[in-house]
Amino acid sequence: MPLFGAHMSIAGGYHNALLQAQALRCDCVQLFTHAPNQWNGRELNEEEIRLFRRTLRQTRLRQPMAHDCYLTNLASPDETLYRRSLETLLIELQRAERLGLRYLVMHPGAHLDSGEEAGLARVAAALDEIHSRLPTCKVRVLLETTAGQGSTLGYRFEQLARILSRVSQANRLGVCFDTCHVFAAGYALAPAAEYEATMRAFDRVIGLRRLRVFHVNDSRKPQGSRVDRHAHIGRGEMGLEPFRLLVNDPRFRQRPMILETPKEEGEQNDMDAVNLATLRGLLQAQ
Repeated sequence: MPLFGAHMSIAGGYHNALLQAQALRCDCVQLFTHAPNQWNGRELNEEEIRLFRRTLRQTRLRQPMAHDCYLTNLASPDETLYRRSLETLLIELQRAERLGLRYLVMHPGAHLDSGEEAGLARVAAALDEIHSRLPTCKVRVLLETTAGQGSTLGYRFEQLARILSRVSQANRLGVCFDTCHVFAAGYALAPAAEYEATMRAFDRVIGLRRLRVFHVNDSRKPQGSRVDRHAHIGRGEMGLEPFRLLVNDPRFRQRPMILETPKEEGEQNDMDAVNLATLRGLLQAQ
């Protein structure tokens, strides 16, 4: 069966994200290495790193991961923003490594009307530089599929494939498949024949071996809208069928499936529990 988990808050300490995940019987977890709407986070100290790693061992959560800062844009034609984004991602990788995480999920960025090919080239060049500056880093960057709002890159599988083809050490990269984003970008995830057609397209263009993580989110907006608005599982435009097909797909056993569904104030764990129960309820005997 898949590894079910959710994005958890680091408020009160990084280890609290792990304890929240454990309380919900999660198999895996995602967190931020610092506040997502700030360029810089305070320096990690050795005590909180030890506490996090000890808690990670105790909770037995598998394949822990982080999501990158929302401000970074490696596709930007503005040199100042590009360099700041590159340096921020590099620091986030170092933080993830110190915490003992496996993956860092990142959005490719937006080309801001400078052209798709130019934007893709900038993303690849940034990843090459980061790999060269962090030659021994074990954390793997995962390029996330996007909904395609504005000039955002990554909403077509071919765009991610072009980044991967240009990066010298592409073996250090993978892909995160966000169900809401893929649906909003125009790919069908139900019924079964359409779901399989989308997965075949992904395999042909990128390769399922590169698909390391799923973000499991319903969509508030219709298929092909290219608008990124997450909804609770089965309560959006996608309905339950895509998730039933996904969680029962034998190709994705042991793949992390992380919730990024809305967290209304005061009921974070309540809705995470509801969404996790919905996903588990869709599992069939395997």
